[in-house]
Amino acid sequence: MPRPKVHDDALRVRLLEQAVRTLSEDGPEALSLRKLAAQVGTSTTAVYSLFGGKPGLLNAVFDEAFGRFGERLAQVRPSADPLADLAALGEAYRASALEEPHFYQVMFGPVGGTMSPEPESKARAEATFRPLLDAVSRAIKAGLLRDEDPIQVATSMWATVHGLVSLELRALLPDGTGETGELYRQAFRALGYGWGRPVRAQNGPN
Repeated sequence: MPRPKVHDDALRVRLLEQAVRTLSEDGPEALSLRKLAAQVGTSTTAVYSLFGGKPGLLNAVFDEAFGRFGERLAQVRPSADPLADLAALGEAYRASALEEPHFYQVMFGPVGGTMSPEPESKARAEATFRPLLDAVSRAIKAGLLRDEDPIQVATSMWATVHGLVSLELRALLPDGTGETGELYRQAFRALGYGWGRPVRAQNGPN
């Protein structure tokens, strides 16, 4: 019979999830391979076997974070209504951040700025912007949004949702904002109005 795998995928995921918690809560300087192995109940040999060392571990953390994020966004299937797709992508973005805040911090918090992912990993991360860009492009083509640079429109939408998510994660939303989900829905509507194609007055100026 074949020998069972000791350093399997389940151990790999546990190591990545613990590494993400350490990075997001305590910063990169707190990430020790020896300590990480002890926290997960394994050996440093396992860490080296799975990741090849700390640089490989950090790159794997980066890949795992954006991989999970990309899978969440991919669940929003393009429909005949690109504006509804944009709202659904915003909701998926928020859900991903709230359900896995440690991974979100690694992607978009201060920790992410300290990481140096490999070119292939960076390209996969940048590809998570594509669903939003595609939905914006379809909305422009359908005449639902102004004929502006899709990248600028998509970036402004991302920045709005990112800002709200960051405030929510840090419990910094002002009192009186009401139900948080409704706040997001209002923000999405405002974005749609702001980038919407202007309606010309039929009777001309008064």
